[in-house]
Amino acid sequence: MKNYLLLILCLLPCLSLAQSKIIITETGTGTPVSRAAVSCNGQILGYTNAEGELSFRTKCRQVDISAPGYDRDNAVVDKVMQAALSKTDPNTKSIEEVVITDKSDPRALAILKLVNERYADNMPTSLDSYSYKSYEKISVDIDEDSLQYYNQSLNSMMKMMDRFSMTKQQPEDTAVTVKEVFANSKLFLWERAQEFLYSKKYGEKINVLDNRIAGLNEPLYEMMAIQSNRSRMPKEIREENRNLYRYFLTDSIDIEGRKNYVISFREVTYRQAVQRRKFNGYLYVDAATYGLKKIESNSKIKSDGTITSIWKLIYGKWFLQSENLKMKLTTMNMEPDAKDRKKAGNQDSEKDKTPDNFRTYGFVTSTYFDHKSPTEDRASDFRGYTFSVKNSDGSLLQKYRQEPLSSREQNTYVVIDSLGQKYNIDRRAGQLAALTRGKFRYRQVDFDLGRLIGYNLYEGIRLGAAAKLNEKFNPYFSPDAYIAYGFKDRGIKYGVGIDFNTSLERTSVLRAEYYNDVMAAGRFSENFWDFRMKLNNAGIAINNDRFYLFEGAKLSYDYDLTNSVSMKLALRRQSEESAFPYSYRDLGNEFQNSSALVSLKFSPFSKNIMTPQGKFTTEKKYPEFFFNYEQAFQAAGGDFSYGKLDMLFNHNFKNRWGVTGIRIYGGILLGDAPIWHHFTMNGLAGSSNFKFNLTSYLGFSTMKGGQYFNDKFIGQYFTHRIPWYFKSIGQNSSSFDIIHRSVIGNMKDPQFHQFEFQKLDHLYQEVGLEWNNFLSSYFNLGLFYRVGYYNTSKFSDNFAVQLKFKLLGF
Repeated sequence: MKNYLLLILCLLPCLSLAQSKIIITETGTGTPVSRAAVSCNGQILGYTNAEGELSFRTKCRQVDISAPGYDRDNAVVDKVMQAALSKTDPNTKSIEEVVITDKSDPRALAILKLVNERYADNMPTSLDSYSYKSYEKISVDIDEDSLQYYNQSLNSMMKMMDRFSMTKQQPEDTAVTVKEVFANSKLFLWERAQEFLYSKKYGEKINVLDNRIAGLNEPLYEMMAIQSNRSRMPKEIREENRNLYRYFLTDSIDIEGRKNYVISFREVTYRQAVQRRKFNGYLYVDAATYGLKKIESNSKIKSDGTITSIWKLIYGKWFLQSENLKMKLTTMNMEPDAKDRKKAGNQDSEKDKTPDNFRTYGFVTSTYFDHKSPTEDRASDFRGYTFSVKNSDGSLLQKYRQEPLSSREQNTYVVIDSLGQKYNIDRRAGQLAALTRGKFRYRQVDFDLGRLIGYNLYEGIRLGAAAKLNEKFNPYFSPDAYIAYGFKDRGIKYGVGIDFNTSLERTSVLRAEYYNDVMAAGRFSENFWDFRMKLNNAGIAINNDRFYLFEGAKLSYDYDLTNSVSMKLALRRQSEESAFPYSYRDLGNEFQNSSALVSLKFSPFSKNIMTPQGKFTTEKKYPEFFFNYEQAFQAAGGDFSYGKLDMLFNHNFKNRWGVTGIRIYGGILLGDAPIWHHFTMNGLAGSSNFKFNLTSYLGFSTMKGGQYFNDKFIGQYFTHRIPWYFKSIGQNSSSFDIIHRSVIGNMKDPQFHQFEFQKLDHLYQEVGLEWNNFLSSYFNLGLFYRVGYYNTSKFSDNFAVQLKFKLLGF
């Protein structure tokens, strides 16, 4: 009996390893490859049989595959794996001459159609509630197969540099320092453990249980929001990407007792096999539920990148179980330049000759575990923003690691942490994070990049500077100031203010400010707009010369009621004066205005995280709703008593016909007020015959700037992306958007305003076609034409060209 117990104890480590099966075939022909060696860390696990199959057990995440006469390959370990090896014999042309059809297999497309139709039902979010945890490790390193050659090259190079340094002292070379780092550690390492909670009643909550980034003492909150295929449909199966890939049903296999279809796919540009590989990857689809079991996806050249995502059926839904990503970043040359080689001498050049180019890669490994459903729904668990950081010093990571760190990874924290202190990486990382908010950070000061330069017809070129003391100065209060100068009006504008944070858990800011500035008449409210929306709309008044001057003070309070609802209350008192020939009701052009304002933003599906710099939106999701109401009163010396309301609704959604975007906005003025409190209709065009302008969030390409004003209006912006994606001269995928914009309104008593303008009381319309990623660039080119009531017989009046920077988004 004791002998049996001893035998069982000895076998337990082996039994704890799940058995894996690999099937290896020849690329192009599908012939099984026998006697192919499968190894892990140089140790052979076994050889394939006559059917090209091998069953084995291993702790390795990835295995190497080799066979005589074939190129080497590798595969991420799973229950069932497939690999296709390419012939290495240069005289063998069978693979290269394989004619690859340019048409997808109808059977594969029929399966993918069912995958898309049932995707929502197969997602974990179709459950009433669930919870699970994850552990992720992200690193930058040299490929493990190249480490030996890398160290040989580094030693040879350092010997050569040492010989040269005996005759002449050289300054420290930071490039060599980086190369020396790679010899002992990775260049970058980030570990993160998270907890995911979901409830149909309260939504999603993501708790960062712990994280650590080598070289950084402070967490980089903006990076914590980076997520994987966990909650989004992979690009390889999206219906709108069908024109970018060709799909072929190649096999069906059993995985854990369940039948799976195997669909191979390749990019449409794979007309001839690159490096004798026929496909980009494989999709494994569960035959019973049509849920995704696994995706193996490679770059066009496999050494440039691979990603493997594996799902598991738990509680009747497909949860992501693991992901492994490898992506080429740069190529590093280890060889000294020609001048140094010549000075060092060539006597040992043959001796020291080794491979001198090494690729650096980004690696991501993610595992998901501890799944539970249903879970207890407690409102307290979902309170606050979507993301919540529980710990950030790395002390708890050991609890969540699925395997211990390697010696190379452990050394990374030691080496990179010391470099982090030496080169102040924390400060540089903070500067990078600030750029995502449109700020440039220098120590305790943030500079607003959006105020650096501008242009309009009144000021001409406007140069400015805006600075704000950040949380490094004080986490609870921060003064700020700005100054600007217009070269055309030769006027100086300025403002000062101070913020008082009453909470560090959510947005709760009391602000006081004083200002003296100018603005285009009729501007639509931009309260709660993010940096990209404001940047998109920055040129809205570029051809509007109707400006007014204002000077005064404002007291406001910003508060986030929930993750989805933001509110702002304000009181202001200011003097206002037109900067163009104008008189209102024969009362002149200078007035006093006292008013109260309330602004709201509702964004139910966007995700946010609280950082020391304030709230940061990690993922913007539609719909969004913006509401502003201003009430002027004659108390405190005000000249008017009016109410002004404006609203904006944004939505962007996918459907079977493509991607549709809708923007509906409007406003109304109740009571009497000067023209600058009315609404301009946002014309972008100038007075020239050829209309060319940059895009704006609410503008019309064919409408002349400053021409139309209303006291009530409603407008819409409709865009639809045609589900046809293609590539032209570069790597970026292009597509076309069909666009329709329209606006209509009216104005009562236009005779009260003594200046030249028109009210827009008929439907103004323009239609357009926008080429996204024009010629594979990062710009969209749009062609627009005015139709309907305001169309004229002259083509140049109706036609306009518009350019848009792709990163501005919808």
